Amino acid sequence: MLTAGTNLLKAQSSEHKGLLWSSLHGLDYEFKAGVNIGGTSPLPLPKEIRGLDSYSPGLAITLEGNATKWIDARQKWGISLGLRLDSKNMNTRATVKNYGMAIFNDTGGKVEGLWTGGVKTKVKMSYITVPLLANYKISDRWKIVAGPYFSYMIDGDFSGDVYEGHLRTPDATGSRIDFEGENSAAYDFSDKLRHFQWGVQVGGSWKAYKHLTVHADLTWGLNDIFQKDFKTISFAMYPIYLNFGFGYEF
Repeated sequence: MLTAGTNLLKAQSSEHKGLLWSSLHGLDYEFKAGVNIGGTSPLPLPKEIRGLDSYSPGLAITLEGNATKWIDARQKWGISLGLRLDSKNMNTRATVKNYGMAIFNDTGGKVEGLWTGGVKTKVKMSYITVPLLANYKISDRWKIVAGPYFSYMIDGDFSGDVYEGHLRTPDATGSRIDFEGENSAAYDFSDKLRHFQWGVQVGGSWKAYKHLTVHADLTWGLNDIFQKDFKTISFAMYPIYLNFGFGYEF
């Protein structure tokens, strides 16, 4: 028992020394957990999308660890580097006209053309994200951050169904395939998603207690989620999400 107690005291002492060293060198650390709510959308909405009929966010959890280096004596300004496990999720239904589409037919092949009617879309993407942010302390409790982030997609799903409409193939003057009632057809563009993403992040946090923080951050992707050679959807789409949650700062 004495040996175990001695080892515990040594471990606590070592931990306290590490935190003291970090504090003396202007370093803070934080672990954060939160959720993303938002969507992947073209900006501005193109003429092909005539209306958004429904939207529901999926469960999109984030986990992050970051370190902040304060660069002035008063510790007002700092730079933070983080590593985040990021998920982005949404489900939508929209009414479209002449919307680029490639659907699966009854024999397992694909038919491409322009779709007019209803479109159900599921977007689910998982990333490893590195935010590089400037920090500014407004007060002892309030802090704002802004800067770029860089993401690598480790898993992605962009798929759905078309319903109650028709497909013109290969273009707007081509032959027409009608879908009525319960008839629908599936599509899947998951293999055309881009792995590398980057964008900007702006947000802030409030220190509720000595170590507990509450944060909210807006992340806005600046490059198309699809690869350059993907031409079926004729406009770029960007992930725009609000992240909020809690953190432990030490």
